[in-house]
Amino acid sequence: MAQKITTTCVPIEYMVMGMISTNVYIVDDGTGCIVVDPACDVERILAALDGRKVDAIFLTHAHYDHTGAAEALRDATGAPVIISAVDAPYLENEVTGREASRFSVTCSVDRTIEDGDVLEVGNMKWQVLATPGHTLGSVCFYLEPEEGQTGAPVLLSGDTLFYGTHGRVDFEESDMEGMRLSLLRLEKLPPETVVLPGHNALTTIAHERGWLRICH
Repeated sequence: MAQKITTTCVPIEYMVMGMISTNVYIVDDGTGCIVVDPACDVERILAALDGRKVDAIFLTHAHYDHTGAAEALRDATGAPVIISAVDAPYLENEVTGREASRFSVTCSVDRTIEDGDVLEVGNMKWQVLATPGHTLGSVCFYLEPEEGQTGAPVLLSGDTLFYGTHGRVDFEESDMEGMRLSLLRLEKLPPETVVLPGHNALTTIAHERGWLRICH
């Protein structure tokens, strides 16, 4: 059963799914609906959607624990799969070498995105923030409240920013300096921003700023 988040500027639900306990998010403000990082078990995701139309599937990066049900969810809903232009080739083609197991899910991509793009889904305008580090093509999705909306801004941070730490940077496709610069960028977001990470507990920029300052 999906858990509801009530402090954000749009209604959000999430489920913890898969062997690595990935957070899968459903964002539905009544004008548009997105699913973020469908890890696995498309039937469980569809049950949580309960018949709602899905307008887009957002992927923060191409690792299998965030993309396992992307193809099946697109087939079931017709929603486009959206990922960064940098990580798209990893999702569309089987990768050889030591890192292959992390990109073992193949899914065709409907739209690629880059830093600064704005994804309009219904009335929502999601800003794409390139945050290389965990993978070279990792992105976060940021949403500010519209005029008259209550609730905090939202950051879908994938495996860039977690509660009290950041994502791994010891993979072949990782970049430690890129991660440092990405975290510095996220530190500048409004302190009240609710951070919805790819794993572990939810947090806020204010809560993380203490340790984020060591990235300077």
